[in-house]
Amino acid sequence: MSNFKQKIVSGMRPTGKLHLGHYLGVIENWVKLQDEYNCYFFVADWHALTTKYDKTEDLHKNVIDVVTDWLACGIDPEKSTVYVQSLIPEIAELNIYLSMVTPQNWVERDPTLKEMAKILKTKEGTNSQISYGLMGYPVLMSADIMMFNAQVVPVGIDQVAHIEITRDIARRFNNIYQADFFNEPVPKLTKTPLLCGLDGNKMGKSFNNDIRISDDEETTLKKMMRAITDASRIRKDDPGHPDQCEVAFKYWQIFADEKTLEAVKSECEKGQRGCADCKRQLGNVINEKFAPIREKRRHLEKNPQIVKEIIQSGSKKARGEAQKVLKEVRAIIKMY
Repeated sequence: MSNFKQKIVSGMRPTGKLHLGHYLGVIENWVKLQDEYNCYFFVADWHALTTKYDKTEDLHKNVIDVVTDWLACGIDPEKSTVYVQSLIPEIAELNIYLSMVTPQNWVERDPTLKEMAKILKTKEGTNSQISYGLMGYPVLMSADIMMFNAQVVPVGIDQVAHIEITRDIARRFNNIYQADFFNEPVPKLTKTPLLCGLDGNKMGKSFNNDIRISDDEETTLKKMMRAITDASRIRKDDPGHPDQCEVAFKYWQIFADEKTLEAVKSECEKGQRGCADCKRQLGNVINEKFAPIREKRRHLEKNPQIVKEIIQSGSKKARGEAQKVLKEVRAIIKMY
């Protein structure tokens, strides 16, 4: 049997300390993939500039925080290549070549780009214009994937369109230059539980409705007490409706085992479980689950040089691989 492992490339923007939604939606899956694939995980700091080019004061710290969270959660630099996008200048050169062969309408129809443009106009007014860099985001994303000639990209069902443009660009490049070189990467669909924020909306740092991987036990409990529950309950012994519990019961469904979940549901429906006690117990369950992760994170926070060395080592390794691919690309295009 062959020991060949397919390559996976996946990245995350440096938004600072990550929350539990990031863990459940992305990182937990990455950790599992490490044993099955040759994984390349990167911090997308160039992508961060596409929408926050004027807010870079915390960019460096945010990169460190993101990688610290990854490592604490189980991303192993012995198994996976961890790197920072901007430390691989070859990606920028590949991005140039791919932008030359990508039709403008392919970029304009990208659903994520359309959504970003809507958000930008909402925040900055109807006359705001998206930047040239943001317009080219889908091509840069394709360059990230094609830089290592990845075969697989882990995505949620709503992100499949992202991979389609990469497949289209890879196919077009191969056709134009009559070279069967770039793989057409396939999406690896991941069933990611959606963890809403404590207010029932999308979880996000800017919404002040998140629980972070790095939060201590006391902070987690305080935040959990703000979680929305069944609005129809007035007294502690009123019969509850778990299906109408906007946040707390949804968290139980994600973090509890089947036996505990059934007990919580039954006690709630019979009015034997008050919402405050329920949320306090839930906070303790979350604290127990993340205790070893947080302990490892505290160690890394006290020893930031470990994180920086992993970034430098991983980026050096990634750049070496990128240089091999780019050398072949230049030869295919017949660059000087």
